[in-house]
Amino acid sequence: MSDRPEDELEQALLEVRALIESSVAIHRDRSAQEQLITAVENDYAAVLDTARTLIRGATRSIDIVHARPPSASDRAARPSDRAERELLYAAAEGVGVRLLTIPPLLDEEFVREQFGRHRPVAVRVSRMPPLQALIVDGSAALVVADSSVGRRSSVIRVPEVLHTLRTFFQSVWSDAVPAGETVVFGDRDRAALAQRILGALQAGVTDEVAARELTVSVRTYRRYVAEMMSLLGASSRFQAGVRAAELGLIPAPRPGSAGR
Repeated sequence: MSDRPEDELEQALLEVRALIESSVAIHRDRSAQEQLITAVENDYAAVLDTARTLIRGATRSIDIVHARPPSASDRAARPSDRAERELLYAAAEGVGVRLLTIPPLLDEEFVREQFGRHRPVAVRVSRMPPLQALIVDGSAALVVADSSVGRRSSVIRVPEVLHTLRTFFQSVWSDAVPAGETVVFGDRDRAALAQRILGALQAGVTDEVAARELTVSVRTYRRYVAEMMSLLGASSRFQAGVRAAELGLIPAPRPGSAGR
C-alpha cells in the first residue's frame, strides 16, 4: 500500500463520493434529507453565497480544500479572485482558518497578505485529486466534486461523510508544505535559514548565541532578524516568532513552554 498523501486522499475521495450518493439515495424520500444533504445549484454565484453563509456562521474552525480547477463557466462568472479571498476574512474573531491547496492553484499574493494580518489564514500546499470542500466546525461541509452523475455541489451534514472529510484533511495537512516557505523565503536553503531564525526569535535566544549557531556575524544575524520582522509585519521579535508559528512556518510552542 502506498503511503503517498495523494493516494490516501484519492481513496478518501472515493469514500466521500460513495457516501454522498448512498446518503442521497437513503434520504431521497425523507424529510431529514433537507437537514443532512442540501443540493446547491451548480452555479458559481450560488456556491459563493452558500460558502459565505457557512463561513459567517463558523464558531471554531474553517478548513478548506482548494484543489479543483474552476470550470470555464466558473471563470466567466467570477468577478475576481478577490471575492473568494474576502470570504475567508469574514470569519468571526477566534475562528481558525486553514487552506489546503495544490501548486497550480496557489495564490501567492494571498499568501503574502497573511504575513501582516492579525488573524492569518494558514496555507499549505500538497498534491491532491480534484476537490473543492469547505468544512465548518466539523459539523457541516460544502463539497463540490465530480460524481457518477456529473459535478455535484452540496451542503453535507452526514456524520460519516464529515468524519471522512476531516480525516483526510488532517492527514494531508500534516504532510503538506507551508506555502510561505516557497512563496516568501524562496529556495529551500533560504527557507531553512529563515526557519532557524524564526525559531530563535520564538525561543528568545540572544543574538550572540543565535549568530554563533548559524555561523554568521551578530551584525548579519540582526539584519536577518530585521528582514523577518518586516516580512511578518511584526513589531517585536517575540511577535515575529508567534506569527510565524500561526502561519505554520515553524512548529507552535508546546503548552507550558516558556515565552519571553
